[in-house]
Amino acid sequence: MTEKSKAVVFDSNPGRNAQTYGIARELNTDMDLIHSPSVGVVGTKGDSQCYLGVQRKVEAIHERLRQSIGSDEGQMAMRLVQPEYTVATSDGMRNGTREMRYSLIGREVTHDTVCEHLSASGLEGTIAVVACDKPPVGTLAGLLEHNRPAIIMSDGPIRPGVDSVTEQPIDIISGFQIAALADVDLKKRISKESCPGYGSCGGMFTYNTMQTFIGVVGMQPLHMVAPPSDDPRRMNEFPDQLVGYLKGMIERGQTPRDIVSRDAIRNAVIVSMAVGGSTNVLLHAPEIARAAGFRNFAEDIMSPEEFNHLSQHVVPVLTDARPYGVYSMVDIDNKGGVQVIVKALMDAGLLNGDTLTCTGETLAEQVARLNTPEPDGTVVYPVEKPYKPTGGLRVLGGNLSPEFSAVLKLAGVEGGLENNRFVGRARIFNGEQSLLDALETAADSFQNNDMVIVRYEGPSGAPGMPEMLDSTSRITTLCRDKNIVVGMMTDARFSGGSVGLVIGHVGPEAALGGPIAFVEDGDEIVADLDSNELNCAALNDPNILKARKAVWEKEVADNGGVHPLCGDVDTRLLNRMRLSAVSAVFGAGMHPDRQLWVPQPREAARTGFVPKNKYRAGSEKAF
Repeated sequence: MTEKSKAVVFDSNPGRNAQTYGIARELNTDMDLIHSPSVGVVGTKGDSQCYLGVQRKVEAIHERLRQSIGSDEGQMAMRLVQPEYTVATSDGMRNGTREMRYSLIGREVTHDTVCEHLSASGLEGTIAVVACDKPPVGTLAGLLEHNRPAIIMSDGPIRPGVDSVTEQPIDIISGFQIAALADVDLKKRISKESCPGYGSCGGMFTYNTMQTFIGVVGMQPLHMVAPPSDDPRRMNEFPDQLVGYLKGMIERGQTPRDIVSRDAIRNAVIVSMAVGGSTNVLLHAPEIARAAGFRNFAEDIMSPEEFNHLSQHVVPVLTDARPYGVYSMVDIDNKGGVQVIVKALMDAGLLNGDTLTCTGETLAEQVARLNTPEPDGTVVYPVEKPYKPTGGLRVLGGNLSPEFSAVLKLAGVEGGLENNRFVGRARIFNGEQSLLDALETAADSFQNNDMVIVRYEGPSGAPGMPEMLDSTSRITTLCRDKNIVVGMMTDARFSGGSVGLVIGHVGPEAALGGPIAFVEDGDEIVADLDSNELNCAALNDPNILKARKAVWEKEVADNGGVHPLCGDVDTRLLNRMRLSAVSAVFGAGMHPDRQLWVPQPREAARTGFVPKNKYRAGSEKAF
């Protein structure tokens, strides 16, 4: 049956037509267009300040779309659908609780919801307003799979708070980093004053890392990334611009997969390094790449070896931003926006400016049109005189991370790697709650060069791979107070606001029999940033490894196939995550046959790179 004949059959069915006419009547749109291709707006909602500004922006864009469609000359002859919203939880309010298991799952739920709406509504044009950090990635993945013209706008970051006593800027991380202190009045004051207004987390945490990523990858206009949520432009100027950009994409037949190319993703990863971005980008980039049609991030986009080469030798950190620095995304906006960072890297030859964007321009053309200024040297630094000489992220292999999945936010390390090497003693915690209990009741038991290991909190084990901002913040406070170094490694993940010597995404995870499950208290742990390895000395002995693995396997067998230290599963959603979650190297998402997504152990490449400072545009390999 042809498309035209199907439309005729649909037109002749009064049952199917009834609601279509009804919607057009209620939305005050042209009833003659009820069977034309449809356009609409989607937004993200949740239970925190991150989402409070979304609905008003969705409604403003919806109204601009309504005014732009119709049968008159210059209008889009399309049908308008009513806005739809996805639902996700708040990371900030859930950190350190069992409910945090639903945070990363929120990305998957958003993806499913967007997918259902786009597919069932058959949307031919979509504008998405996104907030917090997981829903934007789920939204982008859904748009990429649907692959019809679409564009994204960040709802915007929250403005910093101000401590009424010190008059210093503060944010949500300020609250987490004093949680272990005894001063009740201080904690109450910071809690009340750190998050005024509305918008998503304001530092270079996961939200702003991923908004920058989405802008650089081409799916969001660069000038819309950094302005705060309450900036009048988001209501008065950006809606008309977004409608114009979407109209252009529809007329050109340009789709998200035309934009999110291999080189575009590589650009976005490089910028994530340069802003000292969140470790979560190593979970979200593979998921975005998968939705864009690239099955294996390491093989199709960027290998761990190349990632580390770039971070160690090529890409510096250009921003003095929270949590490792001083300033917020609002300050970056005041100095010209993320396009300043993009221009600086592009001028240095580190980005491919020929990639396409949703505005109809190449990345280089968009930056030029925005009259992008040079770095100011205080908030955003030039490549020649960077804030930090090496990139903010590093991935590690070794016998504790045979998947080469472990990730360290080097930009946030405050001590312990003076010689690029940390040597410590393992201190085991089977689940985050036992660590939180120890930090609360026995903080003095933590010693210099302890390597805290939190396991059975991975994608399947928790399930849900919670982030551990509560734990890392308390460890940071402890280290500062006692002037010691305590490292932390886990098969879970971290907030973009975490600082310290913290290593996440260690895989395979403990619940699936990864080596992290076989470490015991007192084992020597070595994190070596010269070889990019994370090793446990005891596990180099095959007899020790065999004996410990045998004990673990018996515990699993005696418990019906699931290790007894894994988290409880008491909802269908958690059960789905446990049974379908893939490894962190593939994004830790839900996939129906995860046996197809099993990474092979990798050995760290020690040679093979020719150090260069320029991106060779158009080449298959940058280095």
